Amino acid sequence: MASRRQGYNSLAMASHPAIIVENLRKTYVATKKDPGVSGAVRALFSRATVEVEAVKDISFEIPEGELVGFLGPNGAGKTTTLKMLSGILFPTSGRATVLGHTPWERRNDYLRQISLVMGQKNQLWWDLPAIDSFLLLKEIYEIPDGDYKRRLDELSELLDIGRLLSTQVRKLSLGERMKCELVAALLHNPRVVFLDEPTIGLDVVSQKKIREFLKRYRPETGSTIILTSHYMQDIQELCDRVIIIDRGEKVFDDTLTVLVQRYSDVKRLSLVFSEPVAEQDVARYGTLLERDDFRAVLEAPRSQVTQIAAQILSVLPVVDIAIEDVEAEEIIRQIFTHQQ
Repeated sequence: MASRRQGYNSLAMASHPAIIVENLRKTYVATKKDPGVSGAVRALFSRATVEVEAVKDISFEIPEGELVGFLGPNGAGKTTTLKMLSGILFPTSGRATVLGHTPWERRNDYLRQISLVMGQKNQLWWDLPAIDSFLLLKEIYEIPDGDYKRRLDELSELLDIGRLLSTQVRKLSLGERMKCELVAALLHNPRVVFLDEPTIGLDVVSQKKIREFLKRYRPETGSTIILTSHYMQDIQELCDRVIIIDRGEKVFDDTLTVLVQRYSDVKRLSLVFSEPVAEQDVARYGTLLERDDFRAVLEAPRSQVTQIAAQILSVLPVVDIAIEDVEAEEIIRQIFTHQQ
C-alpha cells in the first residue's frame, strides 16, 4: 500500500472534496390500505398512496482521505443516502458528485473507484470458499495478477484471515465473514468506501478487530470513508467528523468535540474519598448521579466546573478526581429525543 500512501499525502494537502452533496432528496410512494377484508377489496379498485420522504434536502462535502461518521436513528435516511451515493438509487431531486462522477449514472470508471459494504448483506458466494469469490472479483475488476496477490496478502494479514480463505463462507462465524466481506470490498483498491453498519451483530472482540483494521487501512491508503454505525465506540475511535441526520434531515455536521461542547453544558466529576462522605455534603456541588460512602459522580455546569472542583478538593477528603465530558452517545440520544 506504499504507492497509495504517497498519493494520499498529496491528496490530503490538496484537500479536494471527494464527495459533494447538494440538496439531495429521496421520496418514496407507498400504497396505503385500510385494514380487514373490506379494505383489501377496496384496494383492488382504488389504491390510496402516500409519499414518504426518506431524505430531505441534505447537503454536505467530504474532502479526500477523511473518515466521516454518518449517524442517525433507524429510519433516519442513512442507508438511503449511501445507496444514492453508490449509484444504487436515483434521487428524487438534488445533485451529488463522488470523485467527480454522478453516482446514479453508474459509469464503469466510477464503479471501479468505490465500494459499498453493508453489514446485513453478503456479496460472497455462500457455498464457496472466500478465495473463489476473491478470484471472481479479480476478473470483474480486471486486477493485474501482481496487484491482486499483493493486496490479498496485505488485507489477509491485516485482518488475520489467511487460514480462512479456503473455508466455505457458510462455515465461517459472523465476525470471520465480515472480515472476508471487507477484503472482497477492498481488493480493487477503491478510493471511496461506504461502510453501512460493518460491525452490526458482531461480538465485542470482532468489533474491536474491525476497528483496528480500519485505523490502519485508512491512513495507509488515503481512502475516503463514510461509516454508519449504531455503536458509538466505532465512531469515537475512528471518525474525524460526524454528520447526524434525523427523519431525513441533517441536524449536525462537525467534530465529536464540537458536538459535546455544543449540546452538553455540563461536565461530570467522578470522586473517590478516603473516608465516608454524607450525601448532602456532595449534592450541594452539583447534580448527584451516583454515590456510595467512598465515591460519587455528579454533574456540574461546564462554565463553573473548575471552581467547583477546587471547592470540593479543599473541603472533602478526595483522593482521586476525574473531570470528563458527557459521553457522545448520550448527547446524540438526547438530540434525537428532543427532535421527536
